[in-house]
Amino acid sequence: MKSLASVFLTGASGFIGIKCTEALLAKKHRVYAVDSTTNELVNTDANYTFVQCDITDKDTISRIIASNKIDTVVHLACSVDNDLDSYITDAEMKKSKICDKFIYEAAVKADVKNFILLSTTQVYGQQKGREPIRETTSEKGSSNYVDMKLLSEKMLNKAVKKSDMVPVIARVAPIYTSEYTQNLRDKVYDSKDDVGYIYNDGLYGFSFCCLYNLLDFIKGIIAIPSGRYEGIYNVSDTEIITAKDILDYEREHRRIGAVIQRSPGVGISFNKAKAKTDYRYFDPSTTFNNWRIDNTKSKRIAPMRWTLANTK
Repeated sequence: MKSLASVFLTGASGFIGIKCTEALLAKKHRVYAVDSTTNELVNTDANYTFVQCDITDKDTISRIIASNKIDTVVHLACSVDNDLDSYITDAEMKKSKICDKFIYEAAVKADVKNFILLSTTQVYGQQKGREPIRETTSEKGSSNYVDMKLLSEKMLNKAVKKSDMVPVIARVAPIYTSEYTQNLRDKVYDSKDDVGYIYNDGLYGFSFCCLYNLLDFIKGIIAIPSGRYEGIYNVSDTEIITAKDILDYEREHRRIGAVIQRSPGVGISFNKAKAKTDYRYFDPSTTFNNWRIDNTKSKRIAPMRWTLANTK
């Protein structure tokens, strides 16, 4: 069967990259992929071409984009939950800036139709009120990862100003699946004491994104035949997931043992230096804020139908 679209994927051997490749191949898209490490999908599908190279390999990556009539670039490299450790150093920030510059330029030069950049809802930082966080909310995040992704967004928008390429910035909430629950556990698990914990009845919650909602969004952008749909999209589950939901889910899957009840405010401290570099650092003062990411705009592209209850 003839492939539907030609997609260039960075970070293809990462957690999100593997699942994204599988989803695109299932839709019969032609996938050209790069990563510094190989993966189990190599040589499994005639529509899959994988090249092992570092994300900073300008010549190789530019050549792939230029010679294969790429319709959409999905840029997952240099992203936490895909191929970066939780600690974001100056080296990662520099590497991201270098590869962003030439990938954007190569895509524009090759007349690529769409460019999807994986960013993060962490750019919004702490909010003063309880209003849903929309794409128009001012960025207030303060960490190396936030700085890196905001620069990637800025560079993309600048690169496409004089072109017809449609830039799509997916600000994605922390990812989870039924098996990958690290981001969920970060909110309810104390690794130092090796226990889960809960405040009061545990009905406070956080915004996350089931991986399959992100994949549906990416597939939706690729499938759009025409029109202008550029800009920033919040990609997340529609509802927050409560601490109680997370603990019940982890106990059901026997991934968490003892759970203790803590008193709000007791023993809470904030490590500013750690928060700057560690993507997974959780500021306990935000526990009860219940900020919800408004995904109304992204639901025009994909239904956002996946939840903790029906994920796989």
